[in-house]
Amino acid sequence: MANPSSPDLLVLGIETSCDETAASVVARRHGRADILSNVVLSQVEEHAAFGGVVPEIAARAHVEALDGIVAAALAEAGIGWDELSAVAATTGPGLVGGLIVGAMTGKAIAAARALPFLAVNHLEGHALSPRLSHGLAFPYLLLLVSGGHTQILLVRGTGDYERWGTTIDDALGEAFDKTAKLLGLPGAGGPAVERMAEGGDAARFPLPRPLKGEARLDFSFSGLKTALRHAATQAAPLDEQDVADLCASFQAAAAGSLADRVTRALARLRADFPDLSEPVLAVAGGVAANRAIRARLEEAAAAHGVRLVAPPAALCTDNAAMIAFAGLERLEAGRTDPLAAPVRPRWPLDEAATPLVGFGKRGAKA
Repeated sequence: MANPSSPDLLVLGIETSCDETAASVVARRHGRADILSNVVLSQVEEHAAFGGVVPEIAARAHVEALDGIVAAALAEAGIGWDELSAVAATTGPGLVGGLIVGAMTGKAIAAARALPFLAVNHLEGHALSPRLSHGLAFPYLLLLVSGGHTQILLVRGTGDYERWGTTIDDALGEAFDKTAKLLGLPGAGGPAVERMAEGGDAARFPLPRPLKGEARLDFSFSGLKTALRHAATQAAPLDEQDVADLCASFQAAAAGSLADRVTRALARLRADFPDLSEPVLAVAGGVAANRAIRARLEEAAAAHGVRLVAPPAALCTDNAAMIAFAGLERLEAGRTDPLAAPVRPRWPLDEAATPLVGFGKRGAKA
């Protein structure tokens, strides 16, 4: 078994929580974390005909691809099995079939090589990804925005998270996906809407900014989806410019809603941590790759004298590098897991927070 106190740690990470099959090797060498490989296989084509991810198809695709993806990650990293220090795998939240495939593969490797096993929360991977990309110190404020999650979290340390706000209905990433589907856009919802919005008039359709001005830090996007559908129906039949204007209006409303919620959270961060020399707002998750949203968040952060940190796009969408890094952080903290560790389709980061009704695409948030 590898020595966790060694200056050279190499962790294999496995991610299969939804429709990406991914493996990565992350190293800690004399205090520095480096991504040696980050291999991701998307299942977009397998699910395209169904208008969404089909759990059974996703799990079967993971089974067929994962061994090859792991081998590719090791080859890209230029290492062999004997050089690994530990194995980390996503064990929740997510689609149970996919989680089982990744967890069992990770456990089998750990058992066969007598390595520590690390059961990683997918959300913790996102929460710690700004530390991987930018070396952030604790604490920092995190906006997590993805297809299944929209939350504001205080990140105090590895395994130490306090939820300040969450969606009371839909996640923003899901709202982007439904918008793309409603308007007949091909490919992944978020990028498709962003591309169309570039040629649109964001002021043409006056869409709402849900919960704007409320003191609570929660989010709501179901009303925005409904308003968009009504606007599209009234403007039908839609030509390409109509679609572009609808996308631009939706994106502007989403960005405005996030900026309003985050502005209030930043005020709380400043009040609760007046001695922080450089307060940071980190943004992670697939929606964090949206340039218009990043620009609005940059404005909100600058207004409060807070630095905005956003990992590169490859670390915002589902990937195994963030899982390997979260496993590395847990390994260094002495938080390894038994091979009997279960998969958890529902697994909130802040388990002390009160669950809210109707939160998110996968039914996995709190």
